Amino acid sequence: MGDMEECVDMQIEVPEHGMAVHQALRAAGFDAWFVGGYVRDAVLGRQAHDVDIATDARWPQVQAACAAAGFRTHETGTKHGTLTVVPDGEHAVEVTTFRTDGAYLDGRHPENVAFVESIEEDLKRRDFTMNALAYQPECGLFDPLGGLEDIRRGLIRVVGTPDERFKEDALRILRACRFASQLGFAIEPETASALRTHKHLIQNVSQERVTHELDELLMGEFPHDALMATADVLAFAIPELAAMNGCEQRTKYHCFDVLEHTAWAVQFAERSRLVRWAALCHDMGKPASAFFATDGVEHFYGHAHVSAELARGVARRMLMSSAFAADLALLVQLHSEKIAPTRRSVRRFLAKLGGRPELMRALLQLKRADMAAHAPEYAADAALMDEVQQVLDAVLSEKDAFSVEMLAVNGHDVMSWGVPEGRCVGNMLAWLLEEVIEERVPNERAALRAAAEARTQRGSGC
Repeated sequence: MGDMEECVDMQIEVPEHGMAVHQALRAAGFDAWFVGGYVRDAVLGRQAHDVDIATDARWPQVQAACAAAGFRTHETGTKHGTLTVVPDGEHAVEVTTFRTDGAYLDGRHPENVAFVESIEEDLKRRDFTMNALAYQPECGLFDPLGGLEDIRRGLIRVVGTPDERFKEDALRILRACRFASQLGFAIEPETASALRTHKHLIQNVSQERVTHELDELLMGEFPHDALMATADVLAFAIPELAAMNGCEQRTKYHCFDVLEHTAWAVQFAERSRLVRWAALCHDMGKPASAFFATDGVEHFYGHAHVSAELARGVARRMLMSSAFAADLALLVQLHSEKIAPTRRSVRRFLAKLGGRPELMRALLQLKRADMAAHAPEYAADAALMDEVQQVLDAVLSEKDAFSVEMLAVNGHDVMSWGVPEGRCVGNMLAWLLEEVIEERVPNERAALRAAAEARTQRGSGC
C-alpha cells in the first residue's frame, strides 16, 4: 500500500458501481486503488468513463470477494491478472493485480508479467506520469511520480526513460500524439525527442490500432496543436503529411503553409469522423499540383482530384470500410467547388452526392472549416455556408427533387412512353432529373412525359 503520508489530500467523485467493487475488496481485507485514465480525467475535471482498479489481491481472490458481494465476474485477462467485474448488471469494472511487466520482445507486448505487492511498484510500469496516479477515498491521491504537477503544467511526460519506454511498446508513441490532441497538453522536450527518434517503431503496431489512435487524435479537442507538434512523427503512418509541411501557399487567400492550413481546418471542422478525416486530406494534393504563374502567384489547379486519389490511398492503408473511403474521396473531390445559396445549386450538389442529405451537410461542414482556415480577410466567407445550409433545409422540407427516386415518374412510366427497356430507361430518367434540377422542366408527370417524348422524337432518347 502507498504510504498515507505521501497522498495528496484530494477527493474525486467515483461512480457507484466503482465504489461498490472497491468496498467489496476493502471489506475482504485487500488493498485497492482507482487507477489510470479515470483518475487522470477526474483530476482534470473531464468526464471520465471506464473505471479501473489495481489491487494486491490475485484474480481468484478478487472473484471470491466479488461473488460474496453478489457481483458477476468475467475472466477476461486472468493471464495478466485482470478480472472484469459487473456489480450492477450494467457497468463493468476492470480489476487487475499489482504487477510489473517482463521484457517486450516484439516491441508491443510483454512476454510475461510479475505480480508485486505495492501500488507504487505497479505505477512505475505505466506509460505517462499523468496516467501513473492512484486514488483511494481513505487516503486521497497517491502520486509518487509527479503526475499531478505535470497535469497542472499541461505536460505529457514518459514514466522513466523515454527511449526505453517507446522501445518497449511503440503504441505509446501514438498515444502521446493522441493525448496532445485530447487534452491540449504539450509534450515534454525529452519525450518529444524520443518520439521523433523512435517513430519507425510504429511499424510494430497493428494497422487497426494505428487507425484507432489517429481517429482519436482527429476527434480530439485540440487537433491543430497536436498535428503541428507531432506531424513529423505521424508522417511515419501518413507520409503525405511530410510533403505538406513547409509547402507554402503564396496566394492572397492563405497565410499558412499547407500543413498548418490543414491543421486549422481539422480544428474548425465539426467533430465527425468523416468530416475530420476529409479536412485532413482535402489539400494533400497541393504539393504535387503547385506551380507559379508568370506573375509569381502560386496556383494549385487540379489539387482536389489529386487529393481525392491520395485520400483513397490513405483510406486503404487505414483499413477503412469501402463505403467510408468512397464518401471521404467524394468530399475531398468536391471541397473546392463553389456552391451558390440557390435551390438549383443545392439540388445539383445533392445529385452529385447520390441524393444523400447527410453527405451534403458533411460537405458544407468541410467547406466551412476550409474557408475558416484561410487568411483572415477571406475566412469570413465561411458564413456563406450558413446561407447554403438554409437553402438546403428549404429544399429538404419542401421535397424538391434531387434524385431519380424523387421524380414524379419512374422506369415503368418511361417504358410505357416507348423508351426501350435497359440502359435507355436509366439514361432517360437521369436526363429528366437534370432537367428538373436545372428548372427547365417542372417535376410533374405531364411535363416530364412531354419532355421525354420530345427527346425521343429528336432521336436522342437513349
